[in-house]
Amino acid sequence: MAKTPEMPKHRGFPLGLPGTQWQYTLRRANSKVTKLTAMPRHRTMDQTVALADAGFLQALWQFFGAEPFERGNLDGERLGRLFGREVVAAERGFDPSSYTALLKINEAAARKNFPSAFEDLGQG
Repeated sequence: MAKTPEMPKHRGFPLGLPGTQWQYTLRRANSKVTKLTAMPRHRTMDQTVALADAGFLQALWQFFGAEPFERGNLDGERLGRLFGREVVAAERGFDPSSYTALLKINEAAARKNFPSAFEDLGQG
């Protein structure tokens, strides 16, 4: 049986978009960590998908700002929807399959693609 890797937890981070199925965090580590890859964003009839992306980005900005942060218990699929655009690797030798990988917000891309994520913060 594979050993489950350590997973730093971001205590106080929102669990997900209220009233929807979209989660932002994981409860427990998995022995097979979801590899972070840039996922395409397609238009969909389900408007909660875009709301979840914006809400997740807003939560990331409120928690971490422009500082690098560990992937930790942040949901891999939700990160993948922003990865390579609004969220980028923050270290050389980035391991996309590590809970301790460092990420950071690409503020210029984030503000351009999700201006609503910054509106309520008094910084937009």
